[in-house]
Parts: sequence; C-alpha cells; structure tokens
Amino acid sequence: MFEFNISTKNKYEIVDITERVRALIKDVKEGVAIVYAPHATAAIAINENYDPNVCNDLLEALDNAVPEGKWRHDRVDGNGAAHIKSAIIGPSEAIPVKDGKLMLGTWQSIMLCDFDGPRKRKVYVDVR
Repeated sequence: MFEFNISTKNKYEIVDITERVRALIKDVKEGVAIVYAPHATAAIAINENYDPNVCNDLLEALDNAVPEGKWRHDRVDGNGAAHIKSAIIGPSEAIPVKDGKLMLGTWQSIMLCDFDGPRKRKVYVDVR
C-alpha cells in the first residue's frame, strides 16, 4: 500500500492527484488501483479536469444541493454540509491498471475533494 499527503488551501477545494497516483503504480503490471481518502469531510472523484470550470461547477452544484448551516451536526462543529457532500461523492475510486498505466478515459482525472479545508489530507493507494 502507498500513501501520500495533500495540503489544501481553501475551505472547498478539488485537487488533481492523478500524477501522484500514476507515479505510485508505474511498476504495476496489472490490477486495480483503489484510491481512498480516510476522512469524513473529503472524498475521491473521477471527472474532467482539463477545464477547471468542471471542478468549480461540481463544487457549486454540491453547494446548491447541500447548503451550509442547516444541519443538526452543525451544532457540534459547524461542518454538517461537508460530511454530507463527502458521503455523496464517496471516499474511494477503483481504477484498472494495465502495464503500469491507469486506464482512465481521455478527459478523466482523479481528484481529492476537500469540503472542510484548509487541511492536510492523507490519500491511500492500494493495487489488487
């Protein structure tokens, strides 16, 4: 198993981690890379990152669907929306690997989605 850290700078941020994952699996002949974020307010997604508006649109859509400040958990530490957004996106993605390459589509990237930053986030990558 591999791991690395990402430090986010904003409360809501999507960080492309594709190259970090590629570097870790380059010697893997074949398998499935499982990319996992062990956090209750962060998630892993696969989507386009060529146009940064896709990431901004995703954050905006989630803000519209899950607004801040109206959740029971907010009485504990004010981040109820972050927990819900993370649960919607999910903590992991599985990507096939062949000959040391991630079998992503032309426009696909692997992204860490932070809904409660800025923070230092850990990402695990395991290949089976």
